[in-house]
Amino acid sequence: MADMVAKRIGMGLAMVLALGALAGCTQDTLEIVAVNNRVEHPLPAKMQQKLRKLNISTSSPIMMRIFKEEEVMEIWKADVNNRYQLVASYPICAWSGQLGPKKKEGDRQAPEGFYTVAPGQMNPNSSYYLSFNIGYPNKYDRAYGRSGSNLMVHGACSSSGCYSMSDAAVLQIYAFARDSFRGGQKAFQIQAFPFRMTADNMAKHRSSEHFPFWQNLKTGYDYFEITKRPPEVEVCEKKYVFNQTGGRFSAAGKCPADSTPQALLSAYASYDKTYQTEFAKASAKWGPNDWKDVAEFDRKAQERLERRMGKRRTFRTTPNMCSSIPPPS
Repeated sequence: MADMVAKRIGMGLAMVLALGALAGCTQDTLEIVAVNNRVEHPLPAKMQQKLRKLNISTSSPIMMRIFKEEEVMEIWKADVNNRYQLVASYPICAWSGQLGPKKKEGDRQAPEGFYTVAPGQMNPNSSYYLSFNIGYPNKYDRAYGRSGSNLMVHGACSSSGCYSMSDAAVLQIYAFARDSFRGGQKAFQIQAFPFRMTADNMAKHRSSEHFPFWQNLKTGYDYFEITKRPPEVEVCEKKYVFNQTGGRFSAAGKCPADSTPQALLSAYASYDKTYQTEFAKASAKWGPNDWKDVAEFDRKAQERLERRMGKRRTFRTTPNMCSSIPPPS
């Protein structure tokens, strides 16, 4: 009997992880499970039931959002009206570097920006349980001559430039992506932000050297908040542009005439007017020296202290690290 149990454990993963309430979205607790085939492992029954209640197919398109400072990854899925609804949130187990974009190979920075994940970027044979490449560098990154490779979302709860999840979480995230591809989605968008781009957060971080870049990201963030649909993303004049429907785009070249639909521009103008009022109020509250970016070493030391004090979730870890070395095929 003991041999049989050991064999079953050897074929899969036995895990227990409670993913609690995050930003108002409750993620179901993962039960103790034996995973015989991690690539084909289905979404939990409770998640499938949740999707049915929302009238969302398990194979409908997905989109993902990452927030570094809040250490959260969100999964959004399209409903029957092609509006995306938040269906799951997962704690990010580890990310490296500081707030701000990745610029070069070896800087240990986790990327920020708008990326696209196609089926060929999924790695079912990852050394880090399961993984997918987020697509860094993209057109924007290349316009600035940025370098880096094998920037992943993966399991193993350890990172040197990637976004690392617990094995239990990445098992579900991988299943969401797999099912959407099988439903016909050609690629899904992953939006990586330094933090939730509220007026309060933008005001608090406005003295950062990265603030102009974050303002550019915020335009895409806002379009999603307004429409609940992933924005169409292009790059011109070395900046992101969103929801423009015509023209030829060159990452470093001049932008074509703005072709954003007028109804969307009007909705954005109304949204931005409210934001500017809130930003002015928040700027009066936050002084230029009220926030300073924390070095990675100090941030992780504080996280370890919080875990010892029971103020932060503890994850099962493995010794794997994300690096510039390609994972085995």
